[in-house]
Amino acid sequence: QVQLVESGGGLVQPGGSLRLSCAASGMELEAHSIGWFRQAPGKEREGVSAISSGDGVVYYADSVKGRFTISRDNAKKMVYLQMNSLRPEDTAVYYCATRLGIMTFRMWKQQGPYDNWGQGTQVTVSS
Repeated sequence: QVQLVESGGGLVQPGGSLRLSCAASGMELEAHSIGWFRQAPGKEREGVSAISSGDGVVYYADSVKGRFTISRDNAKKMVYLQMNSLRPEDTAVYYCATRLGIMTFRMWKQQGPYDNWGQGTQVTVSS
């Protein structure tokens, strides 16, 4: 049974950092592309970042470029999102999701291509 479990969220001051983790089980992670999404109160879920299987191409939303870094450790079946220079507008529930196969620029921000989702972890950026 495929399971994704996010962790690492919390309360942080503006300008601070957090590292989110996503633990995958029940799958061969190297065969999957991984995405991070977030959903703020009253807003739609949006793509934050993704990393493709195979060539490992990474994608970032414009709002997080230069501040967030996605990475993966296939052997440990872990995916990470390092978030630096956090802003109040980064406050949201963050979700990881996986897709069997490669990820492309046209697909990565869409929720439909992803097969499995975690339950999310809350990130709150506030002074």
